[in-house]
Amino acid sequence: MAPGSAREEVPLLPGQAPRAGHGVDGIVDIDLSRKIYRTAPLGVPASLLAGTLYCIASMSMVLLNKVALSSFSFASPNALLFFQCALCVVATRACHAAGLITLEPLSARIVRAWLPVNLLFVAMIGTSFWALASLNVAMATVLKNLTNLFTLGGDYVLHGRTYGAPVLGCMALMAVSALCSALTDLSFNARGYAWQMANCAATAAYSLALRGTMDKIAPLTVSGRKMDEFSMVFYNNLLSLPFIALLMAASGEAGRVWSEPDLGNPAFMAVAALSGLIGFGISFTSLWFISTTTATIYSLVGSLNKVPLALIGLLAFNAPWTPRNLASILVGLAAGAVFALAKSRGPATGPGSKA
Repeated sequence: MAPGSAREEVPLLPGQAPRAGHGVDGIVDIDLSRKIYRTAPLGVPASLLAGTLYCIASMSMVLLNKVALSSFSFASPNALLFFQCALCVVATRACHAAGLITLEPLSARIVRAWLPVNLLFVAMIGTSFWALASLNVAMATVLKNLTNLFTLGGDYVLHGRTYGAPVLGCMALMAVSALCSALTDLSFNARGYAWQMANCAATAAYSLALRGTMDKIAPLTVSGRKMDEFSMVFYNNLLSLPFIALLMAASGEAGRVWSEPDLGNPAFMAVAALSGLIGFGISFTSLWFISTTTATIYSLVGSLNKVPLALIGLLAFNAPWTPRNLASILVGLAAGAVFALAKSRGPATGPGSKA
């Protein structure tokens, strides 16, 4: 056994789904050299730490992107998306060159296996950008809750998982809340709503497909084990660049982005750079989090950080609202929290049940 590759048995964390390598008693072998990604300081479960960091990063990312898309005159959102992904690639390569992390070498076999989930990744981040450009943060946030509906539907179709009345009741409440919020939205934008629905579908598909892809590429790595999180961040963002470049060419941004006046605005450049660095953080934390939990829990935890995000969005961007609109938004967000509780007390049933 090579130095630094000693192995120990670690029991599954509460709520963690069995993955490739788990035994029938819920025990998994892990590489001690990668223990930092599976455990956390002071005995905190890795899934809790990863979920917390994911929520902080995703909330910051939404607010910064909204600032970049609505507080300046920059009219090339695909170019900003390209910059964020490119900065993620540079950040991972820099960490690798400094010896802080180890990246899986580029492999044509891994690229071919990763491309389908990467297309979903591009669809997810792209539709999120386009929706946020037209919607206020609070509405984009409450509509994002509908991702849970798509995820549960995918769980049922793909894995035969079913859920009890409390979970389905919460889903119905979230759907009604989203409808009421839309009807009372003073800044209703049909295009933004359409992009947000597409984003919900893409996000659900991405979370459902990602875990299977993680298992699929494990035999293709140099070590024969699952690819580590930083390598997945590197592959995800690197493979996204050609697709986003095509979007830039198709929308005409490739030619006009260089004449954008905000490229000479230090404030905009600072927001763009910070959003790119947080993009690196959210790429890592989202992949780390989903590697320690299930697709359904991944989407549900994402719902829990939406209450402060919605309120901050309303206040920070002076979005128009009415008491009825705010009440609809808060009911929907509260339903997301109750949904998480109902889900934990009434687990899925069916042949593929793991949540």
